[in-house]
Amino acid sequence: MSNGTENTGAEAGNVEAGAIRLPAVHLLLSDPACAELIAEYGRVQTLETARLLLAELRSLMLASRRDGAAMQAAPDIPAVLTQLRERLRANNRSPLRPVFNLTGTVLHTNLGRALLPDAAVQAVTEALRWPMNLEWDIETGKRGDRDNLIEELLLELTGAEAATIVNNNAAAVLLMLNTIAQGKEVIVSRGELVEIGGAFRIPDIMTRAGAVLREVGSTNRTHLKDYAEAAGPQTALMMKVHCSNYAITGFTKSVELPELAPLAKKAGVPLAVDLGSGTLVDLEQYGLPHETTVRETIAGGADLVTFSGDKLLGGPQCGIIVGRADLIAQIKKNPLKRALRVGKLTLAALEPVLALYRAPDLLPERLTTLRLLTRPASAMHALAQEIAPLMQAALGAQYQVQSEAMMSQIGSGALPVDQLPSYGLVIRANVDKAAGKNAGQRTSNPLGALEQRLRALPVPVIGRVAQDALWLDLRCLDEHQRQRFIDQLALLRA
Repeated sequence: MSNGTENTGAEAGNVEAGAIRLPAVHLLLSDPACAELIAEYGRVQTLETARLLLAELRSLMLASRRDGAAMQAAPDIPAVLTQLRERLRANNRSPLRPVFNLTGTVLHTNLGRALLPDAAVQAVTEALRWPMNLEWDIETGKRGDRDNLIEELLLELTGAEAATIVNNNAAAVLLMLNTIAQGKEVIVSRGELVEIGGAFRIPDIMTRAGAVLREVGSTNRTHLKDYAEAAGPQTALMMKVHCSNYAITGFTKSVELPELAPLAKKAGVPLAVDLGSGTLVDLEQYGLPHETTVRETIAGGADLVTFSGDKLLGGPQCGIIVGRADLIAQIKKNPLKRALRVGKLTLAALEPVLALYRAPDLLPERLTTLRLLTRPASAMHALAQEIAPLMQAALGAQYQVQSEAMMSQIGSGALPVDQLPSYGLVIRANVDKAAGKNAGQRTSNPLGALEQRLRALPVPVIGRVAQDALWLDLRCLDEHQRQRFIDQLALLRA
């Protein structure tokens, strides 16, 4: 853009480069069909994108002429406007997009973990549109504490004395350790020094928090006496960590909370438990494997408990710390608390999710995460039988689509060895490998090509490849997503 005008030099009529003539920018922008683009994307962006597009087209045509290829006719105004429309649409498409999670992992970290229930979605929408009493006490007319918005609910559901919220569970652990144990020792079993997604390691977070890790026991066996012998003047905290994403079996021994709590009390140090994926209800009542609840952990003698909001709890991303009132008060005074605090949108989403737990009998139908985890295999089976022939018609003879039983998993470190019976589509490629070898050619990767085609759909479809097949688990294809999924199958035929 030389001087802010749109009609300069070679752009006065048609852009000319040797024998190549392209529409001028001012002719493109004055075309009635371009008015819609200017109205949607603005004149400045449309002009700049048009100039870049014309420059690319000119370069391609010149390169073709230099290579001795047959001269292509320059595109006319409608053809260029079509490309301009696609370019503007692509440039303005958000990188954060909805996808169909058909991986079989319900709480998929890379796909955003828990889906929020309608009550939380509505509350967030309201918080986006209005100023909120985030740190304002309406009754007194004075400044308040944002934790107060959800603390009463958390205490009711967990049995703790106090609570505070930060932006994720890693932050909760960091803040807790930095507050309680900076410069002092924290006793942890070697079998609980876990690493979870994103290379988050307990020893590393100890270092960042300024605490000194005191390992006890061995990888597979830790006894109460190991903790007792390690406790001393430099001990600030005893800590147990949920073994996310793995399980140790065989010749093992660990010290359970009711056994460790009296020792911590005798030693005069707090006992903290990082539950990771914390649940507020006994999942067994819904036909799922048992996972220790936050209330059970508090009742078992833990002084502090940290857990996630966007895993089994089914809420927004956040880290929750509950426990003794005096310890929570110390944590809230730490300057790091302000750096790690959550905003009004997180609190707006969390409060209605917590409120759902007041009616545990209605939870499976109201809490999205629990509804997906408790879906019967028969529901996915019926859906697979409906979609399989539609998928087969869309893919053609190159692939074989079958409705088959499979196993889902909860994900995000929750119950890592437990699986849920499910149903979905299994897609295999009809490839004559022998013919390819006889011809001395390497066979292509049709499953990889299909994966790419599914990801290129308006709403990308994410599955998993295993055993020479593409598996699409339908557990997370909810009823309100079903028709949208079916409608875009026709695009696979192109």
